[in-house]
Amino acid sequence: MNADPSAQRTGTSSPRRPAPPLVLVSNRLPVEGRRGEDGEWHWERSPGGLVTALEPVVESGHGVWIGSLGVAGEVMKPFETEGDTWGKPFTVVPIALSEDEMERYYEGFSNASLWPLYHEVIAPPQFHRDWWDSYRTVNERFARAVAETAEQGARVWVQDYQLQLVPRMVRDLRPDLTIGFFDHIPFPPPGIYAQLPWRRQILEGLLGADLIGFQRAEDARNFAQTVRRLLGYTVHRGVVETPDGARIGGGDTEVDTIHDAADETTRPVAFGAYPISIDVASFAALGRDPEVQARARAIRHELGDPKKVLLGVDRLDYTKGIRHRIKAHGELLAEHRVDVEDTVLVEIAVPSREGVQTYQDLRDDIELAISRINGDYSTVGHPAINYLHRSLPRRELAAFYLASDVLLINALRDGMNLVCKEFVATRVDNDGVLVLSEFAGAADELRQALLINPHDTDGVKAQTLRALRMPTRERRSRMRALRRTVTRNDLQRWTNTFLGDLDHAAAHARRAVAQSHVHEDEGEGEGEQAQWRTHGTR
Repeated sequence: MNADPSAQRTGTSSPRRPAPPLVLVSNRLPVEGRRGEDGEWHWERSPGGLVTALEPVVESGHGVWIGSLGVAGEVMKPFETEGDTWGKPFTVVPIALSEDEMERYYEGFSNASLWPLYHEVIAPPQFHRDWWDSYRTVNERFARAVAETAEQGARVWVQDYQLQLVPRMVRDLRPDLTIGFFDHIPFPPPGIYAQLPWRRQILEGLLGADLIGFQRAEDARNFAQTVRRLLGYTVHRGVVETPDGARIGGGDTEVDTIHDAADETTRPVAFGAYPISIDVASFAALGRDPEVQARARAIRHELGDPKKVLLGVDRLDYTKGIRHRIKAHGELLAEHRVDVEDTVLVEIAVPSREGVQTYQDLRDDIELAISRINGDYSTVGHPAINYLHRSLPRRELAAFYLASDVLLINALRDGMNLVCKEFVATRVDNDGVLVLSEFAGAADELRQALLINPHDTDGVKAQTLRALRMPTRERRSRMRALRRTVTRNDLQRWTNTFLGDLDHAAAHARRAVAQSHVHEDEGEGEGEQAQWRTHGTR
């Protein structure tokens, strides 16, 4: 990622280019910066599936990306950067966060309240009013940056759970904009979501969008049921009928969320499932790259030339099931069903939220478990588990994909999981086996994977052994089918489908609001909904 803060720009568009048609908004920017000893900024690409998926979208249209630097107390003007996918420029608008906001908005409300709640309380969520106040304040700052940056009538695409109030706030500031929201993580069932003290405010924030996208049909159903139960709005065929004058309440309780029930003007908000994907072509190109292939062979040699390599690649998070994977592997070794001399597990754990105590404890637990297994079963030159706690460059990661025989995805709950799609896209040799948790969104699409319930240790062990012993013909047949699916539903299709449906949903909403002023009868309104769904979501 080549960033150049010296090429700073104001909020107005450059005289050399028209203002960009797409404004993408996420908690973090696609670049991470740090000051060197010389006082200069040094930049590198941010880790994570969101950047992998969305950077090519902004890059292809010379768009604008609004997000925080992830460094507290730093204030920086907009600047241009070049993407990693095609090397094309786009504009970055940094949002400044204080130390207190990093702690309360990000580590607090986003990751200690919403994250565990939305992942169905794998860990207990914590709720604090000062965290909520900070969350609202930061969302307002993002919304104002959008209002100041976006050209007239632009499309704004807000990303993920950290910014759920932004759609409504942007609509209040700039009603001319077309607003989409995509939720990258699961949306919980209404009984779980209802625990959130500010449950109505969050829903009203989301309903400021023209189109709300989820990873799975299950998430969309949970959202629809929650809106019906908590807000009482009409939900029909992927459309929520919202009061056009609804506002986000400012207080701590749901009674502070207000809308004029007597106002007959309604605005339809579309929602649906849009499973995210990856840039398949770029990963396939890496799979064909002779240097990457050579690196894959070198990795196997460095591992001691084992007969089989098991691979786990995860952000270090309690939702990823890393402990479950390690436990199952340890039992296979203890039962002598896997031999350390010819089978090795490589675990790549990407650092995440290292300032949060829960994640520090998780790292300690994982590393202790790995140390015990290695102490019990490793031989000289043949460790049972090779463990890397770091983020790897894309080329190196592709080499690990090629070097492995089996990829293990043990997620306890995951919106999608793009690692498995990267693995499949890279395997241009039509080899390798994917073992995939049924609780990852990708399981809805990748049916030729070996599906597992990560909580069923015996089942995980059985599927792992099946993967290790699978005949070549079956491996290749399954991988060819997986590659067809991933190639068909690639990033470009996901982007085009969502943005196309967003434009249609916004146009439908404008028509519906205008018609409601002349008291359109119910039958005509139903016809409009049917027309929207003919363009429907996947």
